Amino acid sequence: MEKERVEGDGGWDMGVLRSHRDDYPAQLFAALVRVSEELGREMYIVGGTVRDWLLEIAPNDLDFTVDCDAVPCCRTLIRVLEGGTFVPLGTAEEDAGRVVWKGLTIDFSSFREGAGAIEEDLCLRDFTINAMGLAFSSFVDETLPFFPLDPLNGRRDLEQGILRACPRAFVSDPLRMLRGYRLWARFGFVLEDETLASIHKHAPLLSRVSVERISYEMDLIMGSDRAHEVIAAMAESGLLFLVIPKLQQGVGLEQPESHHLDVFHHSLAALGNMEKILAAPELFYPECKEMLQEYLARPGIREVLKWSALLHDLGKPPTLEIREDKGGRITFYNHDEVGRELVQHLGRELRWSNERRDRVAALVGMHMHPFHLCNVRRKQGLSKKACLKLSKRAGDDLVGLFFLAMADSLAGKGEMKPEAMEEELDHLLCEVLEIYNKDIAPTLSGPRFVTGKDLIEEFSQQPGPYFSQILDQLQEAQVEGKVKNRAEALTWVRNYLLTSQGPAA
Repeated sequence: MEKERVEGDGGWDMGVLRSHRDDYPAQLFAALVRVSEELGREMYIVGGTVRDWLLEIAPNDLDFTVDCDAVPCCRTLIRVLEGGTFVPLGTAEEDAGRVVWKGLTIDFSSFREGAGAIEEDLCLRDFTINAMGLAFSSFVDETLPFFPLDPLNGRRDLEQGILRACPRAFVSDPLRMLRGYRLWARFGFVLEDETLASIHKHAPLLSRVSVERISYEMDLIMGSDRAHEVIAAMAESGLLFLVIPKLQQGVGLEQPESHHLDVFHHSLAALGNMEKILAAPELFYPECKEMLQEYLARPGIREVLKWSALLHDLGKPPTLEIREDKGGRITFYNHDEVGRELVQHLGRELRWSNERRDRVAALVGMHMHPFHLCNVRRKQGLSKKACLKLSKRAGDDLVGLFFLAMADSLAGKGEMKPEAMEEELDHLLCEVLEIYNKDIAPTLSGPRFVTGKDLIEEFSQQPGPYFSQILDQLQEAQVEGKVKNRAEALTWVRNYLLTSQGPAA
């Protein structure tokens, strides 16, 4: 389509905007024209739809506002289309609704907060880049004059990559402060100074917002490729510590000489390194590329790993000790296990799914294991038994655990950090995976030589927790090649019962 510019349009390219009609079925726009005609009112395309069109992004949704009767617009559209689902939006006091039709979302809202005109309504939105609109009639009818609606110069801010809050935006809805950071995460735009000052001023109002809405915005931030950049900016404004207060306890908390940053900024650096690893995992674990990509293809796993990186040292502040008996040495004994419990609590507060909460907590609780295993391997080599214990505890997140260890290691650059730590982690993962595929996986996937039923019938044992101890140690013997068949397994159990201090000894 040839580009056109209409006199008085402020430089808006109406040809480009109208070309986005081709992104939607013609049936939909014909139906929307009928809705406007039947209800006798102008409809305005607004908000994210106009913003994305100006950015040359094709959204799946359409956002409309009308002076009133937004819900009747939804009902009429469904009738005209002879299909679609109505979804109520907003509160009982808000006139807003959604139509879902053939994978598309069409939202209608009435002028907000008693606005008497479309320009007034646009000024009541969150950010200037979302405060632009088009009259639907002039959008679909090229014979009508075109007058873009941009009362707050949102198009200028869009071109400059600036996020500028609308007047009283954060007072009307404090969640908009978080939404600003989410827009930063999505588009790479930055919050301008007056908006940042307003966030500092109004940050305490976030306590009025439901945790579900807060968690949704945080998930979108973590799901972006700019999570580290945006989380760091949130920390500077103080907003991050209102969402996750315990992270603030790590600010200024010194660490041993293997680290060069305090606890919080080390955790922040781990998040940044995790994003680098996720962008090109083969650069950090070059010999395991296929398995890394297979792991990262799992839904939601990237968000799990980013949360794990940011929260991996959450247990350090409550476990801090300065050991005078060791020359004033700083220690954080068991911070990984304490961190696991704190993440479980945080996950419940943020209304995470059970799966995400358990996975993030498990990774935090295990994050020191690869380093411990590196120490063991350095001194005495890597045993199959040690690999079995690690792989069983990590489960499906064995690769993820090494991602977290690598991010943690890269974030520590203190003078006492072991040399070539990242190379050690790379070699360790390769060796663990080799032993796992060759010796552990066949054992775990095959039938057990001895079962709990055998312990009862063959050895007259009474069922109890002792059973799992016996069977786990038998499994270790299998992996180490000490037991190769059922006869040897029965002999092993008999000897174990004779020599152990268990209940049947």
